[in-house]
Amino acid sequence: AALALQGGNWDLLWVEKELLPWIPGWLETFLLPEGTALVLDYDDAIFHRYDQHPRPWVRSLFGSKIARLMRGASLVIVGCPYLADYAQRAGASRVEVVPTAVDTQRYLPRDAARTTGRFVIGWIGTPYTVRYLEPLSGVLRELQDTGPVEFHFIGVPEGLDLGIRYQARTWSEETEVHELQQLDCGIMPLDDGPFERGKCGYKIIQYFACGVPAVASPVGVNKDIVIPGENGFLAGDRAAWLSHLRELRDDVGLARRLGEKGRTLIEERYSTELNLDRIAELLRSAVVRKLTG
Repeated sequence: AALALQGGNWDLLWVEKELLPWIPGWLETFLLPEGTALVLDYDDAIFHRYDQHPRPWVRSLFGSKIARLMRGASLVIVGCPYLADYAQRAGASRVEVVPTAVDTQRYLPRDAARTTGRFVIGWIGTPYTVRYLEPLSGVLRELQDTGPVEFHFIGVPEGLDLGIRYQARTWSEETEVHELQQLDCGIMPLDDGPFERGKCGYKIIQYFACGVPAVASPVGVNKDIVIPGENGFLAGDRAAWLSHLRELRDDVGLARRLGEKGRTLIEERYSTELNLDRIAELLRSAVVRKLTG
């Protein structure tokens, strides 16, 4: 942010979300260099941090900030249709959907021949997003009580009590792929709220890239990535979560086949190799339109 705001003869400024969080949009716009093509990039509904805030004064002061930035941008790149719809309603002059992707040369499939004697269900996230796991604790406890299952939670805080036995795995960039490759199934439970509808399915994409099937809440872009019965399952209530996780636990062959299909989907639609040329062309066109517009 400091480099972008200190001035300079920039042809293009590519910003993830916003330069100055909790600064009014008019001030951020004023500070941006003139004559520069501004490209904004969103993979989360961060505008709801402002317009859904519980304090009225925050909503009043910042509620339209992101919309204002989008209107002033040469190009808005988003990771899912929900974000695209917001940008279009905000008045952005150009909106392009580029799905979240992973490096398929780094995220490699798990060893299909690996056997542990237990079906490993996993989740990856942060101490903040671990709250989505908590409503699922009863389902996980029943699975643990009725069959050979193990839970690996990557990135959970120390001492988290979910009422089940689990292995807390520390997240790091160096080890995350290895940890994902130890799973037989990945889960992505979500609330069905405005912020969650703007998520871009990154957990599912990580699981699939490692050849791991997913069970996910039918929220937002999850419904586009998960093809029920082909690469995973969507679970909208307790009964569905329990049924689908049991099915995968009890049929390891099915879990492997779905995981292979998930990997194929990533190679065809969600790999960085596919996105690189398109993003480069979008950035070039943003500069050209700014210079000739």
